[in-house]
Amino acid sequence: MENGCFTALITPFTHTGELDQNGLEQLIEFQIQNHITGILVTGTTGESPTFKWQEHNHVIELAAKQIKHRCRVIAGTGSNNTDEAVTAADHAAGRGVDALLMVDPYYNGPSSLEIRKEYYEAVATRYPAMEIIPYIIPGRTGAQMLPPDLALLAQACPNVRSVKEATGNLANMKLTRKYCGPKFQIFSGDDALVYDIMTDPEIQACGSISVMSNIMPGFMTQMVSAINQGDRDDARRLQAVLQPLLDLVVVTTTEDTPFGPVSCRARNPLPLKTMMQLLGMPAGPCRQPLGKMTRQGLDNVVGTLQQVQSDHPDIFAPIADFFHIDIHDRLHNPDYQNGLWYGYE
Repeated sequence: MENGCFTALITPFTHTGELDQNGLEQLIEFQIQNHITGILVTGTTGESPTFKWQEHNHVIELAAKQIKHRCRVIAGTGSNNTDEAVTAADHAAGRGVDALLMVDPYYNGPSSLEIRKEYYEAVATRYPAMEIIPYIIPGRTGAQMLPPDLALLAQACPNVRSVKEATGNLANMKLTRKYCGPKFQIFSGDDALVYDIMTDPEIQACGSISVMSNIMPGFMTQMVSAINQGDRDDARRLQAVLQPLLDLVVVTTTEDTPFGPVSCRARNPLPLKTMMQLLGMPAGPCRQPLGKMTRQGLDNVVGTLQQVQSDHPDIFAPIADFFHIDIHDRLHNPDYQNGLWYGYE
């Protein structure tokens, strides 16, 4: 896979929960016009766990047809069922995507050895011409293929040449680099860690599969490109500017209830889709069981967006230009916040 920044694209829904096909087309075009390296559809950020398989396949077909080699396209085809993963891979491979992203099988709790032999190898050996990208995110899956098994998988299957690393564990990433060798590609799956793991000499990640590039694809691509080209000064400048937004991938608040305080964690893609709705981009609500942010969480998001807009108005200028939006009005008119939060009533 090409070095660079790939957007883990949201799936925009209507207020009745159906696919917003026109919104999807607009979001893809926005990404391409802002020079993104590639687009991942039907990933976690795209809410693929809530899809029916017919919807899943339809989104991949739409994206592959629209992109038409204007940038790279990756299809998320992982499952906790190997047979389903094989069927999904078969469909996506036939639609001309460049690679398949497969998340470690969730919930079932297989060992690292089982994940390698009974899951990744089952797909990678069946489709040797298709690049397979393992997606390691134990915080969501409850399981993890460990670096030794990843290295063995890469040796056995030449079409496994990269990994999306979202463990948040730099020691794990260093082992991946050590065991898999200098040519193996490590993509960051944590926006807040992109700069650190790309510049760490023991990791040397080559890019990012990003959440926040949904709203700032050009700037995320610029930061990743600056690091890959050795321009650390420009990369550090961009990282400092973007960091407040990168820190909003997950928003955690402490909420008061009649029974005491509760920690409330709004996870991706809820904060992102909330931001996109505030900014006037196609997004719509998340599908259940994801719902809405708390009032405190929404205030955090709104305050950060307002501060970024005040300090660096160029960050949201591409959104304003492409979607014909008055960003200042969107962020300061409280009417746009209606329906985006709830509390412990």
